[in-house]
Amino acid sequence: MKSIVISPHPDDEILGCGGTLLKRIDQKNELGWIIVTSANESFGWSKVKIKKRLEEIEKIRKLLKIKEKNIFFLNFEAASLDTLPVSNLISSIASIFDSFNPNEVFLPNKADAHSDHRIVFDAVSACCKSFRCESINRVLSYETISETNLYLNKDTLFNPNYYEDISLYLTKKLAAMDIYKSEMGKFPFPRSKKSIEAQAIFRGSFVNFKAAEAFELLLNRE
Repeated sequence: MKSIVISPHPDDEILGCGGTLLKRIDQKNELGWIIVTSANESFGWSKVKIKKRLEEIEKIRKLLKIKEKNIFFLNFEAASLDTLPVSNLISSIASIFDSFNPNEVFLPNKADAHSDHRIVFDAVSACCKSFRCESINRVLSYETISETNLYLNKDTLFNPNYYEDISLYLTKKLAAMDIYKSEMGKFPFPRSKKSIEAQAIFRGSFVNFKAAEAFELLLNRE
């Protein structure tokens, strides 16, 4: 089976479904990774920060055993997706789906505070129509601890209906987040080891697992 994760920004993939992706490796899935936004000098990033970010991404790619041909950089500017025609994003993602032919898709949530996440959700959703990409059998929307349900529009909430047991993978997920040192902080900052571990334990308690990642199952076609 082929699984692909879409990250509005590098680190979203580990925060949202890092344990599940590690589990998919053991299940012999082939993984793909779309990174929507990038660090670029034209976006105000220094060469030092760009180099560091690319090194972080490469470490995560190797950790997740993603082939070089299966990592896709869209190179849009972070926090600026709302200034672009969504059709640009849709066409970029659709082209990758056509070549990779994913069976399982992980995407950010519509209840995320960051506008980039919500725009990516809409764009990926448009690419997941079964008559557009016949290979897709399952679509899962992941929970990002520093974004999901912090969107103040309470008409849009994350309502998980699918839980993945990551009891055997939580330690490795936490170690993966250490790679993104610049994105981490001290508890009670949400992107802290203690917060991420607490979320996994909390989600696991819903379904009698020691640790879990929660998702909205949006499509299940077998």
